[in-house]
Amino acid sequence: MHPAVSHDHFNSRWIWPTLIGAAALFALGSVTHAAATGNSPKLFGEGVISGPADDRAPTFSPDGNTVFFGRGNPSQFTVLVSHRIDGSWSEPEIAPFSGCWRDLEPSMAPDGSYLIFASNRPASKGGKPLDGHYGGKVALGKGGNLWRVDRVGSGWSDAHRLPDSVNVSDSVFAPTISSDGTLYFMHPDAQGNHFHLFRSAYSRGSYQPATPAGLDAGGTAEVDPAVAPDESFIIFSSRSPEHPQQSRLFIAFRDNQNWNTPIDLGDEVNEEGDNNEARLGADHRSLYFSTNTVEPVTYPSTRELTASALARMLVRDNGNDNIWTVSLAPWLDRRAGNAAARTSRSDGRLHSQPMASSAFRALNFVTE
Repeated sequence: MHPAVSHDHFNSRWIWPTLIGAAALFALGSVTHAAATGNSPKLFGEGVISGPADDRAPTFSPDGNTVFFGRGNPSQFTVLVSHRIDGSWSEPEIAPFSGCWRDLEPSMAPDGSYLIFASNRPASKGGKPLDGHYGGKVALGKGGNLWRVDRVGSGWSDAHRLPDSVNVSDSVFAPTISSDGTLYFMHPDAQGNHFHLFRSAYSRGSYQPATPAGLDAGGTAEVDPAVAPDESFIIFSSRSPEHPQQSRLFIAFRDNQNWNTPIDLGDEVNEEGDNNEARLGADHRSLYFSTNTVEPVTYPSTRELTASALARMLVRDNGNDNIWTVSLAPWLDRRAGNAAARTSRSDGRLHSQPMASSAFRALNFVTE
């Protein structure tokens, strides 16, 4: 979710029709499978990466030892970088290409050769910060276009703005990159009310005109995509009639260039608050996302529990977004198992046909 939009405002601008029954049943099966595995999200980098501010959208180097992510508040956002040293994450620093503009939502290319992020920096030098238009309002200085930096030795190049075939409006956010350079992102509809997901293929050294990604979870908006390097699956956030006040994480698989019906990742993964800013880990099987979940309190409490809660608020559990991680193995392995079963059945049918023909020929020979 774009950080300029408060959670309350985000709730009020989405309208949700009914999901078809089959999709709901499919999602329910996924929820049950996830719960059976005990696959619960875990806080990522508590006190270092995930702290008291809004922390979102981590993206990793191919070896998993460097992470870029966004940290900020409703008026300011910056891309930070941290390195894993001897199993621990270093104190985050401002990324070399960030710190002067409102930069957010970094996304690393799968091979680590470049990184794309959203920024309100002007298209031309000397311009003013980009205004955005979404949620039916003008967001002064909180627009976004996508910018790219390339890896140069141990550093990074100057940032350059992506072409208008990608930056189709003043509110383009949440980039995610496949292995062939194809780019997914979100920007609002023509009325500027609801965000949707778009895809721009990278061909012959240039981005092709963006087209709708073709993902629909049953609501009026889809946000924050995270695509697999081979585009075999994608994670994103949306809402359903069953959860109209909560953005939830969905997974969709791709067959024959088309996305299947999105599957809700279920209550085992989706926290009580909003669940947004999906990203894949370096292994492409771990999901990272942000949520503003606050632990419930049962009254009467105790002084000891209250003291513990107050200490926790200095790190998290204060209504701001923190980064959590969970394995996607239940969904990816189930998908792989289903594919293997289909292949096995198909092979069985292919082998059975000649055998049947031989049997009929043998029968005819006997009767003759």
